[in-house]
Amino acid sequence: MRLVVGVSGGSGIPYALDVLRALHVLGVETHLVVSSGAKRVMAAEGGPQLPELTALASHVHEDRDLAASVASGSFRTAGMLVIPCSAGTLAKIAHGFADNLLSRAAHVTLKERRPLVLVLREDPMPRPMLQNMLLAHDAGATVMSASPGFYHAPRDVDELLGFVTARVLDQFGLDTPSFKRWKEETA
Repeated sequence: MRLVVGVSGGSGIPYALDVLRALHVLGVETHLVVSSGAKRVMAAEGGPQLPELTALASHVHEDRDLAASVASGSFRTAGMLVIPCSAGTLAKIAHGFADNLLSRAAHVTLKERRPLVLVLREDPMPRPMLQNMLLAHDAGATVMSASPGFYHAPRDVDELLGFVTARVLDQFGLDTPSFKRWKEETA
């Protein structure tokens, strides 16, 4: 399986790191695109940094490289996820504005009718953002919030991140074995 993973400038880079770790363990080929906004957020928040993300990716593409493989519909993937997805990136995707590789790859994913998962972390959500979420949904994207559940009695932040990762990967038919599902016993 081959997935495109976009990381945009929303707060929540630890979500991206956790997803990349899980995909790496599952042996999924990943094509990572990190926006310039995400790089600024990494510097400001002091959490996971670019080398940690790129070390887990199979391939890394520069966001300004609109000639990269993931910019073409003929490059086959199982879909794309954007985690975290900033309000600005959401707006670009919702309106088909493909001015960087991340938004172009998302456009191609929708164009080819492949799964596109946008994981938003920003709150509160103003009306334009809600409208953009609906536009993205109507275009074929799955819009999710980075909102962990608590029924699995998480013991730490890693388990909260893992909850969101498992729900995101569910959208691609991928299973994270350690995830405790509602009313299911873990193996």
